[in-house]
Amino acid sequence: MSTRRARLAWMSTRDSLIAAAAGLLDSSGPDGVTLRAVGKCAGVSHNAPYKHFQDKEALLAAVAAQELRVRGAAMQAAVEEAATPLDALRAMVRDHVDWAMRHPRRFHLIFGLWTRYDEELDRAAGETRRLFVQAVRAARESGALRAHDDERTAALLMSLAHGAIDLALGGHLAEDGKGRADPQGLVDDLIAVLSVNP
Repeated sequence: MSTRRARLAWMSTRDSLIAAAAGLLDSSGPDGVTLRAVGKCAGVSHNAPYKHFQDKEALLAAVAAQELRVRGAAMQAAVEEAATPLDALRAMVRDHVDWAMRHPRRFHLIFGLWTRYDEELDRAAGETRRLFVQAVRAARESGALRAHDDERTAALLMSLAHGAIDLALGGHLAEDGKGRADPQGLVDDLIAVLSVNP
């Protein structure tokens, strides 16, 4: 097998393992993700995952990095499809909340505590953060958003979104129940407060 073909096969196996791990994470939580179970789910030998990942934490970091790359692509799409920079920012945050509510285990994996540095995950997280701060900056520069510090405003928006997501996932926040609000509504409220002409 040529070197190029071998690399493509290696990448294909790695991608299959990451997809299988994401599926197991969704269905069984992090405890259900074992290298052996992932190998079985991906249809490869039980030793194959060990050729690609040092251990379970490395595999979960790869799942988180891949998910962040997908989130980054969704952020880019929001910018391209929006009529204004403020609409793009609003769409980004709303999409993020929607994704987290549909994939709570992926959300908690990515934004949970990591005990070991992973370069791929760090790079993916940095890129999605950069895209979000850039969207805040664009909304401010368009005159639609009051923000004295783009980084802090981005952190404020994400902090509110993540807190509201956690409360909603825990059953402590619902439009027709506790808190009389939902994460989407609270994000919209904060953006309205920060907007120059809400």
